[in-house]
Amino acid sequence: MLDVTAVTGASDRFAMAAKQTVLVVDPDPDFLDWARSQLAAEDVRVLTAESSEEAFKIFCAENPLVVITEMRLGTHSGLELLARLRKRDPNALVVITGALGTTQSVIESMRLGAFDFVRKEQLPFNLKIVVDAALKAAAEMRQAKPFEPTLSLEQHQDSIVGQSAAMQEVFKMVGRISNSDAAVMITGESGSGKELVARAIHQYSGRHERPFLAINCAAIPENLLESELFGHEKGSFTGASAQRIGRFEQCDGGTLFLDEIGDMPLSIQSKLLRVLQDGTFSRVGGNQTIQTDVRIVAATNKNLEAEVADKKFREDLFYRLNVVRLHLPPLRNRKEDIRLLAEYFLKRVATQKLKPQLQLSQESVELLENHPWPGNVRELENTIQRAAVLSTSDVLLPKDLPLGQASTAQPGDAAVVVFAPANLDEAARVLFEAAAAQPGLELLPWLEQEFTRRAMESTGNNQVRAAKLLGITRATLRKRLEHLRGAVA
Repeated sequence: MLDVTAVTGASDRFAMAAKQTVLVVDPDPDFLDWARSQLAAEDVRVLTAESSEEAFKIFCAENPLVVITEMRLGTHSGLELLARLRKRDPNALVVITGALGTTQSVIESMRLGAFDFVRKEQLPFNLKIVVDAALKAAAEMRQAKPFEPTLSLEQHQDSIVGQSAAMQEVFKMVGRISNSDAAVMITGESGSGKELVARAIHQYSGRHERPFLAINCAAIPENLLESELFGHEKGSFTGASAQRIGRFEQCDGGTLFLDEIGDMPLSIQSKLLRVLQDGTFSRVGGNQTIQTDVRIVAATNKNLEAEVADKKFREDLFYRLNVVRLHLPPLRNRKEDIRLLAEYFLKRVATQKLKPQLQLSQESVELLENHPWPGNVRELENTIQRAAVLSTSDVLLPKDLPLGQASTAQPGDAAVVVFAPANLDEAARVLFEAAAAQPGLELLPWLEQEFTRRAMESTGNNQVRAAKLLGITRATLRKRLEHLRGAVA
């Protein structure tokens, strides 16, 4: 079995534990006895402590996989214990419980790295579920295979990375066109990294010391886009209380990136054409002719040839912009770049979030490589960022990656832990249809009675086992049975 320290650099407590050890911390001895009875199993060892100091000593000596601690522990709070445990072991799996789950306490618990927060009154139903989820997470960390980084120091410093044949051709093209001033048209699906390529063209050009500015033509209303590009004079329209310098003036000597050029209104296309032809323009509401030296790099995810045929895009402007054509393939067609990009994004977000120890497991990399990535590079970047922000350990496991339906799964979520969503959906559909067919049926009370009756039947009327099966105390089960007998009578 792999020592998780090879992946995370944390303690070897996962490898050391012969049994799955759980530590429960609470100042109430009766609660500790109840929790011990709920969690006791052949492969689980339950330890208890009534104070923060006692809990920390046990944690250091026994290396429990999971710690469940009450918020209020006398002189030291459960949050203080959480912070202390996480400082000793950044991968400690700690569940906080409290009778009053205030907004502040829940938020602070998760901020400090708690695996979950469970209100005390919910424990009869959720204790076993949450602990099982934490033990499963511990097992995944124990079994995780280390991912060997492949990105060099130089690549970490690049603005765009890739090792696929398609991206190597892109890099070659960037090198060929960087020293010219020719207009460039970058095509590709949304999120494929067109702006990054535009920045690389500027970075390696003779204009690299001058400004690089980007503007999304689809994100700005038509009545504002002209002013954004060319500026306006004071009083030229309602709200123009001062002169505005547009992007073409700001970017003189540099590179202007026009993203989503296919969405530029026809009325503005003609003025852009003039700038491309002779390098001059006028501000909105002005008569002065302004000279500018700007290289245009445009990008689109549309078929501009079809847009020209439909008279939605000027043919003469298209040929002015389409001097050099550079196509970016979608991420699904360059899978060999996925691990490089994932590592690049993780390194960046880990540095920003002061988590330099964050790493990917080999299983996570394989999961990323098999995902279709409809949102391309942007989706991959967002996925890595979300996983890094929400992770409570030093290694990102497959469960941490929000891909498809997995994005809704949260630690301790009973529906995720116990049932597949499809099974829950089917069960709910059948129950709701049955309730609709029986007017007057109170669904939840009926379910409580049915589960109580069936638990007793399945355990041979053994109240101790039935209560454990239902996740409630024996006293609660007795009350339910009395109510059930009264309803039958």
